[in-house]
Amino acid sequence: MTLSTRARPRPAPAGGAATGRHGRLTGVALMTGSAASNQWGAATAALAFPVLGPVGVVAVRQWVAGALLLATARPRFTSFTPGQWRPVLALALIFGTMNLSLYAAVDRIGLGLAVTLEFLGPLSVALLASRRAIDLGCALLAGAAVAVLARPQPSTDYAGILLALLAAACWAGYILVNRVAGARLPGSQGPAAAAGLSALLYVPVGIWALASHPLTAAALGRAATAGLLCSAVPMVADTLALRRVPARFFGVFMSVNPVFAALTGLVVLGQSPGPAGWLAIAAIMTANTVSVSTASRHAAAGHEM
Repeated sequence: MTLSTRARPRPAPAGGAATGRHGRLTGVALMTGSAASNQWGAATAALAFPVLGPVGVVAVRQWVAGALLLATARPRFTSFTPGQWRPVLALALIFGTMNLSLYAAVDRIGLGLAVTLEFLGPLSVALLASRRAIDLGCALLAGAAVAVLARPQPSTDYAGILLALLAAACWAGYILVNRVAGARLPGSQGPAAAAGLSALLYVPVGIWALASHPLTAAALGRAATAGLLCSAVPMVADTLALRRVPARFFGVFMSVNPVFAALTGLVVLGQSPGPAGWLAIAAIMTANTVSVSTASRHAAAGHEM
């Protein structure tokens, strides 16, 4: 009798599937909370634009986010290796550029349209990383909805659209680099270090911007609130989420941002996307729901989500 030397497959540990499912659900909850916090903070920041200007608001936002994240995460800068410094430095530059270009776009074309165009960044990540036809279909549906929201009109502000597209490119880089930083650095040290460096970069430009505007306590408070809601909370939440879900899934799920932007823009700023805009938002939500559902079924079948 011949005995096989092949090892028999071991049964999966009890609760393993539940653990994976719990991780995915946690990732979805983190991404939803990040999007809601980000857009509510952006709407609050927009209220400070008439007093501080977009540059002044971004500077205060960067300083508050840097201080909060450095105080809570306490990154060990002296122990960083060159391989850890590279994503941190890249993330700091992306972080500062993305925020300034987005806020300048919001000031020109409104919160809903600016954030919807910015969504083209994560959408591109989802398209490039797509491995299944359903992922590609969902991303294309969301992209078509974005095109409807950004359709040219007689009063189209092309400078604002270009600024929003720059923010989109930065957001794509943010997703990819933040995933690397989260893998190479423990806890929230990566985003905390990047936020601290970005805050330093904004010291000279922030002083100039604030010195040229009359300051009020209300405007400073709104800008500081944006630092918490738009930077500190989303950066930590995104880093934790990207440890649980792939970048392509993250990219498609970020379609909730234009939806939250439209809702907060309507409630806080009185900016309505109009009937066509609401239909486009419904299409984005449909694409997002289908993507989440199919990804969950695919993962439950034993494949990578």
